[in-house]
Amino acid sequence: MINNLKQIFTFLDKSSDAAAIAGVLSEVFPLNAIYIYDSTTDSLRDFSKSWMFIKSGELNTVYKELENQKYFKGKNKSYYGLYNNGKIIGMLEFSEHLYKELLNFLELIDFTVSLKIQNVILSARMQKNIEFHDSMKNIAKILETQYEINYIVPIIGEMIDKFVSDHLVYIFINNELVWPSACNDTKIFELIKLLNNKSEYILTPDKRIGLFPLISEGKLLGCIVTKSTENVLSQKEIEYIEQLSSQAATTINRANVYAEILKHATLDALTGFYNRRQLEERIKQEVSSAKRQKRNLCAIMTDIDYFKSVNDTYGHAVGDLVLKTVSKVIRNQLREYDIAGRYGGEEFVILLPYTRIEEAKMVAERLRCAVEAKKIDISKLYQDKENISVTISIGVAPYQAAKDDNEFVRNADKALYEAKESGRNKVVTYI
Repeated sequence: MINNLKQIFTFLDKSSDAAAIAGVLSEVFPLNAIYIYDSTTDSLRDFSKSWMFIKSGELNTVYKELENQKYFKGKNKSYYGLYNNGKIIGMLEFSEHLYKELLNFLELIDFTVSLKIQNVILSARMQKNIEFHDSMKNIAKILETQYEINYIVPIIGEMIDKFVSDHLVYIFINNELVWPSACNDTKIFELIKLLNNKSEYILTPDKRIGLFPLISEGKLLGCIVTKSTENVLSQKEIEYIEQLSSQAATTINRANVYAEILKHATLDALTGFYNRRQLEERIKQEVSSAKRQKRNLCAIMTDIDYFKSVNDTYGHAVGDLVLKTVSKVIRNQLREYDIAGRYGGEEFVILLPYTRIEEAKMVAERLRCAVEAKKIDISKLYQDKENISVTISIGVAPYQAAKDDNEFVRNADKALYEAKESGRNKVVTYI
């Protein structure tokens, strides 16, 4: 129990945050809360409880009263003003009326309390500035070392969230929400439509929603959105987010460029499927995952029937068109996470994760029917004929644990050979 003036000064001097100051004063007074005026939001905030925003109209009325008098008695509570250079900066709220001795004691320490509170607030702001510059460095570091957009965006979102912790933070890329997983405010989606590659940040009239465009090299990549149901964005927070958005835009743009380069390095230019080298890497990855998770995996090997005859009859330009069309038909029949690659020539390999052999046979039959039904317009490349049709033969095989991870693909190839030998335009399953 603090029982003298020297003790309270000693404890206040050692106090390093709001909770500690409130704890010291609560040892002597029936203290409820410490309210400090925040000029950026023109509101009172609860200094003793992590700087919480206070909306109470009654407290604002009391605060106005304390501009002209130090002590104010409410119905069941009492209030004491805190000042700096004669100007009110906040107030203490007590759960009961203070008797004369406590008021006299309070008058002796109120200057020290006010000064200590201001020092804590100033220290917190300085620390926030340090953390902000550290975050800028971290984003710059990400720029140098990371290129995956799915890795970069959550980190940027968490960094921004730290500086506007009383706001929700959303990151949109190409008008699509990418972090977090949901946003239910339709107003935000309407505001995003107003942005262009020359936009500055947008604030709603109540300053509760802010949109900060992500612009790099003259291109609008997306935007960062902050939203609060209670607090407005302060000018300092706006400055923070503007700078972070600028750095984030550079990082995201570089990731997009890298993704484009990687895409061309791993995809077959004609079909858009994985090239042979990348397909072999994906086979290794999917087999490893199937082993680890003990899940189903199947392979489909397919070949365009009589493809050499197409080239010989109509020319290689038509042959290329047939390859592009068939690959597009196949892609449209697959799930987003299925993996398709050009194995060589007119042969394709398709990996079906999480798929049993019975389901894989159904997928294969669906592919066969879709290709057979497709009419390919060759009129621009071959004047004497408008449309041609082609068929495909398909082999299907399940992955089964083996010493050789590529065995199930070779089994699918064996089944494909059987399909071609037994008449083509059919599906054969490896047994």
